Amino acid sequence: MSIEVTQLTKQYETGQRAVDQISFSLKAGEIVGFLGPNGAGKSTTMKILTGYLPATEGTVMVEGFDVSKSPMEVRQHIGYLPEHNPLYLDLYVKEFLRFSGRLHGLNGGKLTQRVSDMIDLVGLTREQGKKISQLSKGYRQRVGLAQALLHDPAVLVLDEPTTGLDPNQLADIRNVIKQAGRNKTVLFSTHIMQEVEALCDRVIIINRGKIVADGALSQLRSSAADKAVVVAEFEQDLADPQVLASLTGIEQVEALGNGHYRITAIAGTDLRAAVFRLAADRGLTLVGLRQEASSLEGIFRNLTQE
Repeated sequence: MSIEVTQLTKQYETGQRAVDQISFSLKAGEIVGFLGPNGAGKSTTMKILTGYLPATEGTVMVEGFDVSKSPMEVRQHIGYLPEHNPLYLDLYVKEFLRFSGRLHGLNGGKLTQRVSDMIDLVGLTREQGKKISQLSKGYRQRVGLAQALLHDPAVLVLDEPTTGLDPNQLADIRNVIKQAGRNKTVLFSTHIMQEVEALCDRVIIINRGKIVADGALSQLRSSAADKAVVVAEFEQDLADPQVLASLTGIEQVEALGNGHYRITAIAGTDLRAAVFRLAADRGLTLVGLRQEASSLEGIFRNLTQE
């Protein structure tokens, strides 16, 4: 396994357990989405995995090396883009990448070639002569990604790599991650579900420090198929939305705003007919009613809502 996490725990002096006995493993060539709400433990796990934060308990192995015992060897095999991208703003793009390459032991023609290749790969050709302080947030993310890939690591750990990117940049970085995933292990966190669905075959969801789901997207969707979900659109917000919860088999009613409500029930419940009858009986103006497929966003919400 490229990454093997076993019973990992991180407890702070305050007593808070940011990560609580989680275990998972990643194979070479996997692109895995690491999802969870803010404060769930994603960044803490990634910092431990990359050797920037010590664990309280448990072990993390990267390419056969124990992070706690062989941190320098682990870092040789990992490319890391943290959530808050640390860059030397007074350096020029190309100068910063050459500096980063030398830290990884690259020099001479090999260093020059790798810097050139990474600039081309992440789309920094027109920006390479600029100071990093002159770049937009999106281009700074590209510099961070180039730095993470520079030494050709076997493992990529990317914490919110698409933050601040416009739609065109998102497509470019998505392609870079896809290319990297052909021969590397990639673990990345994001709040953009479309990115996960476009890039990943597997998803790990963490909530309150514990893993609540780990599997292929197809498996997660299949496990969610035992729910019936519709979105009902009324002419205006209901005075008492809980009237919808009175229907037989209802598990959850979620107000989406502007008269829209997502209604979840046990499988086999004919929600559309029931909602239509309820609206007719109570004189409510129903202007739209649609069945909702099991989306990753819906699965995420069901697993992580308090």
